[in-house]
Amino acid sequence: MMKKKLISGALTATLSAAAFLGSFGVSTQAQSVEKDYLVVFKNEASLPSNYLDVIKKHGGEVEKTLPKLGAVKVSSDNPEFLADIKKNSAVLDAGSENTVYPEAPVAVETVDRDFVSSEANDLYNTYQWDIKQVTNDGASWKLDGGTGESANGKDIVVAVVDTGIDYTHPDLKANYAYGKSFVPGYPDAMDQNGHGTHVAGSIAANGRVLGIGPELKVAAYRVFGPTGGASTSDIANALMTAADDNVDVVNMSLGGYDWFQNPDYATKDTVADVRLFNRAIQYAINKGVTVVGSAGNNAVDLTSPGKLSGDDNGATHRSPSSQTLIRVAAGGEAKNLTFYSNYGVGKIDVIAPGGDYGLKYAETRNPLDADRNKLALSTVPGGYAFYAGTSMAAPKTAGLAGVIIAKHGKDVLSPAQVKHIIQSSADDLFKPGYDGESGFGLINAVNALD
Repeated sequence: MMKKKLISGALTATLSAAAFLGSFGVSTQAQSVEKDYLVVFKNEASLPSNYLDVIKKHGGEVEKTLPKLGAVKVSSDNPEFLADIKKNSAVLDAGSENTVYPEAPVAVETVDRDFVSSEANDLYNTYQWDIKQVTNDGASWKLDGGTGESANGKDIVVAVVDTGIDYTHPDLKANYAYGKSFVPGYPDAMDQNGHGTHVAGSIAANGRVLGIGPELKVAAYRVFGPTGGASTSDIANALMTAADDNVDVVNMSLGGYDWFQNPDYATKDTVADVRLFNRAIQYAINKGVTVVGSAGNNAVDLTSPGKLSGDDNGATHRSPSSQTLIRVAAGGEAKNLTFYSNYGVGKIDVIAPGGDYGLKYAETRNPLDADRNKLALSTVPGGYAFYAGTSMAAPKTAGLAGVIIAKHGKDVLSPAQVKHIIQSSADDLFKPGYDGESGFGLINAVNALD
């Protein structure tokens, strides 16, 4: 199912919104003598004092430093660079860094490009079954912290590592904290894609549509340009920066895979990407940030790596897949596992509404049976749109993490405590107790705040 030409290397950072609605496709870059590499040093928290000399000695030039993660991005035209640098006693791993250009997120239908409404929350009242499902028809907003207003008066900030946010959107601008861009050539955090704005609306919209916490703050950490590509080092840098900025939650609606034993890359050459991503996640968690990630939209069992590789040899693993993440599968209005959501024992923590076309469509796959209103409505630049995917499930969980933190006050709970509250308060679905389809169950804001 997941072919070599789709995965295109070790770690691919791709948006996971509505992948089932689009067609798979990536653009490949022409091969050149000059290549980019990641070099991960043994010290996780700093770079060796002589790292520049080490890189230069082996024919490389440092392009980017991530000193707090003990890693650098290097360019080199030395065909023996990887073999040579790995011999250095200070180096843990080194490998090629790859970028995949993902499918654009799909808006099934734009609801309204006119911001004028005759009634507050009109689109929430009509369409947002997903927000109602998590908040019990808004009951959680009446509980302490439920709207995102913090017990100690400090803003609770959810970082959206994504395509940016439309900070002029009337449903978001009051709750927009700030934005930073990590996209070369695009210094502004303005969303030119739609995905990040949709995610942000699910977290903290307060207008015609509503998010899980209508008084939470969202901050844009833009890693994807208009076409959507991103490198591991840029995402790791964004995650590290968000942690240094003392955000409370990070949402990563990304859809990446680590393809070990890829015949185009020796296994030892793919590990550096994995280590850097995991270091960035753990760095954020160690600084008190709750990190939430989406499970992916390929309808595969993540506990069986061989299935992800399809006809290709090798084992493919979902990434980011750190055990310290809160990993989220996507459910439908009927509290079902959506037909596209990934799943797997030990790989899913909870399930949250991501939207689908309804149970009848899941059975027949007949477009005539598709019910648009069972998708997830949220904000996009210029209006509102229905999306679907685990990318839409993760931000509801990130929003829930935000309101849990708000109840207790900023910088009071640890990420492990937040994760435990989310898991222990979830509504059990499917098999009794934990299962690979829903994890610990469907997230429930009322239970979590009660």
